[in-house]
Parts: sequence; structure tokens; C-alpha cells
Amino acid sequence: MAHYVKVIDNVVQEGIVAEQDFIDKLPDKDKWIQTSYNTHNGVHILGGTPLRGNYAGIGMHYNPEKDYFYHDKPLDIDGAVCTSWVFKEEDFAWHAPTTYPTDGKFYKWRESDRSWVEQPTPPNIPK
Repeated sequence: MAHYVKVIDNVVQEGIVAEQDFIDKLPDKDKWIQTSYNTHNGVHILGGTPLRGNYAGIGMHYNPEKDYFYHDKPLDIDGAVCTSWVFKEEDFAWHAPTTYPTDGKFYKWRESDRSWVEQPTPPNIPK
């Protein structure tokens, strides 16, 4: 069994777990693309061969020319699109223009001033 997603206009619409034989018999089989549950940011988490950049979820995008799945640009702390972020194909992810702080605190991005804003520690995270 493998994971497959239905892609219409380069956007993932739905997903199933099935055998290749089942997919081959579908009338719209050309819209179904295999994805790997173990592939995240271009790395297979179990050490295998990564497949298509990221495990595809509903609403994600597919780049048919380069054969990978990717997320929308992220939203910031105020719900604005992070227009300053850049997509990098080496890890199939969006990156802020400045590095996330490494002081052990929690931060969210604010696009209006392009900065990381410290947040309270979530209650389920040990301090």
C-alpha cells in the first residue's frame, strides 16, 4: 500500500492509501500522484530515498516540472502572508529573511516589521 493524492490544477484535493493496481484502474488515474508519508523537507525520515520533496497534504501545491509538493507561503502572527520569505528547493521549504532565534524561547514572525516576536511558552512544553 502507498499514499496517493489527487492533484487538480497543481493543488492537492484529496488523499488515499491504495495499491498501484487500484490507481491504474481509476478513470482519472493521471491525476493521482504517489507521495511518501516519510518524506519531509527533502529528507526521508527513515533513511530511505525521499519522494517529491514533502508528504502531500490537502491544499498543498505540486510543481509538475520539478516533481515536488510544497506548502503555501506561511502566515505571520497577524495572519498576513509572509511575502519576505523565500522558497528554497534544497529543502522544499519557506525561509524567513532572518534566522529563527536559538535562545530556546518561542517566536512567531511579524511581516510588518520583518522580525521574530517572542511568545509565551506553550503550556504543554517543558521550560
